[in-house]
Amino acid sequence: MRLALRFTSVALAALLGAGAANAAEVNVYSARKDHLLKPVLDEFTKKTGVKVNLLSAGEDQLLERLKTEGKDSPADLFITTDVVHLHKARVAGVLQPTESAELTKNIPAAYRDPQGYWFGLSARARVVFFAKDRVKPTDITTYEDLADPKWKGRICVRSSSSAYNQSLLGGLIAVVGPAKAEAWAKGIVDNMARKPQGGDRDQINAVAAGQCDIAIANTYYYGGMQTSDKAEERDAAAKVGIAFPNQQGRGAHMNVAGAGVAASAKHKAEAVKLLEFLSGADAQKMFAEANNEFPVLPSAKLSPTVAAWGKFKGEDINVAMLGENSAEAVRIFDRVNWR
Repeated sequence: MRLALRFTSVALAALLGAGAANAAEVNVYSARKDHLLKPVLDEFTKKTGVKVNLLSAGEDQLLERLKTEGKDSPADLFITTDVVHLHKARVAGVLQPTESAELTKNIPAAYRDPQGYWFGLSARARVVFFAKDRVKPTDITTYEDLADPKWKGRICVRSSSSAYNQSLLGGLIAVVGPAKAEAWAKGIVDNMARKPQGGDRDQINAVAAGQCDIAIANTYYYGGMQTSDKAEERDAAAKVGIAFPNQQGRGAHMNVAGAGVAASAKHKAEAVKLLEFLSGADAQKMFAEANNEFPVLPSAKLSPTVAAWGKFKGEDINVAMLGENSAEAVRIFDRVNWR
């Protein structure tokens, strides 16, 4: 099946080779939404003069393209939305290690690959959302609490095919081991209010509609609903509270959207320059405000919406472990029938 790709800035012919000889440009393969990324890339070009050729598509489509193109790929930088996808790209051999004092300074070690194959550029927490009129925040103190039979028939969560859920379980495998992680996953399946369906916003909407009392979702979806142009989304978010689990222990589960320099990069210097820019103050502020994400740059400010959720403790593990454990997470999901 032909890939459904969206092109920005240059025509296909230019991206595939005509512009490759121009040193003042960089070719980006991105799985992030154009409306989130394009303004940041435009700002990079404005400040550096380096032209960005952007090809946007789904994570799996881009990874397959990189693998098929091999060393002849025009890609210089691969940007994607989850550690699972970054890990797959590294394992597939389509990324190369990068050293940069600026990236090391800007991005905490927990949010970058230990060997420098990829770097987190924005963070998000996968936490618990609850019906304000039916659940008390104190009822949920840990992720482990969600497997308690008292929540039977009360939890909404999306499919196990979601990289976000694979990362969540991968993190649990890292901190409690496979056996306990599997017992937890089975407990969640036993407590589901319905068959997994839809995206994270659908889970939050289901809580607001009374279809379940608790949902597991990424924070930025909730932020997007709180600030939505649609009254029904704002109203739904107002009925739902946010809880950050394990605050007395390891902290809430964290994940990142990030990027790595392509193994095929013909413009590596420009790709690294773009990575450094994306980790800097200007880009971090834009990411935080555009998508209600957490900046990876410690000195960057949160958006007002995110700041209103209050301070919390994030899980203190390297997020690379989420990707490394993703295959085991998928096997566990299959065994416990988390569809």
